[in-house]
Amino acid sequence: MTATNTTPPLKDLGQVPWPEIQDTTGSAAGIPALLTTVARGDADTAETALGQLRRRICRYGFVVDQATAATVPFLWELVRLPQVTCRVEILRLLKSIADTRQWETTAAAYPKLLRHPDNHLAWERQARHAVRAQRGLLQDLLRERDTEIVEAGRELAATLKD
Repeated sequence: MTATNTTPPLKDLGQVPWPEIQDTTGSAAGIPALLTTVARGDADTAETALGQLRRRICRYGFVVDQATAATVPFLWELVRLPQVTCRVEILRLLKSIADTRQWETTAAAYPKLLRHPDNHLAWERQARHAVRAQRGLLQDLLRERDTEIVEAGRELAATLKD
């Protein structure tokens, strides 16, 4: 199930131009540090970092922004690592991102209120697509011994069902 290679986690963080993209709080420059803390922190530290990350990429559980899609592959990477202490919460975050339709719903109901919805609509779609793109990883997670991971994986799988 888990990654067994010797490649360090999150080695591709530097490939994303984080300072040049936005999260729900402004610059996404702080996202790499939060992901690294989730990967390497003890349970309390990792959970705190994941909470901060959630506020930046899926605020209120339904508002995503430009940095969300770029962050999703790293969340998928982390959820596969057995040493990560908040894997269930990461699966729940992925589910929230996959469920997101805030901008889409608002644009459909009030098209004149949104002056520049195109970027937000695109970011929302990109974020959902990023979650879907790696849904094949769920198969391994559904075979885990940890029943909480299996249940959170099933919930995410149900959201991603075509």
